[in-house]
Amino acid sequence: MNRILLIARREYAAYAKTVGFWLSLLAFPLFAVVGGAIPVLIKSSEPVRQVALVEDGASATGLAAAVRQVMQDDVDRRSVRQQEEMEKAMKASGAPPGAARQALAQLGNPRLAFVDTPSDIVTAAPGDAQAEAARRHLGKDAAQSLDAIVFLSRKDDVPTARVWTARATDDTVEDFIRDALKSINRKSVLADAGIDTAVVDSTEAFRPEVSVFSPNSRSGGEVSFRDRLPSLIGLGAGFMLWSLILTGASILLNSVMEEKSNKILEVLLSSASASEILTGKVLGVALLTLSVLAVWGVLGFGGLARFAPEQAADILNVLWSGGMLAWFLAFMVGGYLMYAVLFAAIGAFCETPRDAQTLMGPIMMILIVPMFTLSMALQTPDAPVVKILSWIPLFTPFLMMARMPSDPPLVESVGALLAMFAFAALMVWVAGRAFRAGALSDVKLSWKSFAAAIRGGGR
Repeated sequence: MNRILLIARREYAAYAKTVGFWLSLLAFPLFAVVGGAIPVLIKSSEPVRQVALVEDGASATGLAAAVRQVMQDDVDRRSVRQQEEMEKAMKASGAPPGAARQALAQLGNPRLAFVDTPSDIVTAAPGDAQAEAARRHLGKDAAQSLDAIVFLSRKDDVPTARVWTARATDDTVEDFIRDALKSINRKSVLADAGIDTAVVDSTEAFRPEVSVFSPNSRSGGEVSFRDRLPSLIGLGAGFMLWSLILTGASILLNSVMEEKSNKILEVLLSSASASEILTGKVLGVALLTLSVLAVWGVLGFGGLARFAPEQAADILNVLWSGGMLAWFLAFMVGGYLMYAVLFAAIGAFCETPRDAQTLMGPIMMILIVPMFTLSMALQTPDAPVVKILSWIPLFTPFLMMARMPSDPPLVESVGALLAMFAFAALMVWVAGRAFRAGALSDVKLSWKSFAAAIRGGGR
């Protein structure tokens, strides 16, 4: 036992004493936050395209004004939607921070701005002259910063357009003009049918107020953010388990592989058995994984307590009530055992990362499967495919954790947990034999050698 603890302490200290480990540990939640904010920042900082409208011929009279009106209607709808999102944010967590308010405000800004059309484009004759004028104003050496020129016309009484754009890959203006002309044509058809355009406008602007109720909500009536919080926590816990287990198992793989290539594993085998080395390494990396979880938890709850204390209290309440935290720890232990011993066994046969690719590819494909179904577990946790996959031990830690907020039958929760630990025990036995054989030999990793090691157990 002392040898196991010494190996575990050595394994823990080998990473815990390095600056790079703690930098990567602290950087992960930062990049997670930044990664979630980047799409919003990109959307809010998207440049406004400068667009010139040209009515091509007498039949196109009024189309430019109609397109501008469509733009104004779109701005009004965005403003209403922005106000609704602001009210939801305030209802869920109080007044949103200034940065959030600014981001929401920028999301409501239009992506296009209509500017005065250059006179030489207006007076240019249809055809080659218009095309040449467009090339002059949209080329790299153009004096005026136009992003697009739209030539509006009518063909068989149907509005059409030719869009010249400075960026061949930017279809923002094209998409807007297509939708705008579709709206203009719809209004024209309805007007010809005797329907007042004001009625059409009011119908398009209508946004119904919808409230959601459930007998299973906390109040027994309207569903609130607090009712949805357990499902969000379950989904987040599933992703966190996936990250923690994969991180710990990968650390173990690299550690064993490095010590195998540097002959350190042979030195350890002279003073401890293969089983003691494997147990000590698994225990040491497990403590390292718990340290990662503790740091992430402190950072996460510290940030929430500082900026959203009510939400922090709700999350703590959800974690403690119903035993969700206990389930999280149980699934983490079982999931870590399954993958850690497997990765350690693979590392015992390898001296370089290239050697490990033979078996790591299929394992990584297995690990990707729950990522595709976690979002489904949030919406429909009782879907047959989710229930079936959650009973497969390799997927159980992630999918069952995501299903826990929906209160699955106790027999399912306990049954899946027991099946996972039974499979983990089998993995410990199988991987232990493979680790012993790999540590005591110089055989290169392959499916054949791996299977032979399991059968022979290193003898």
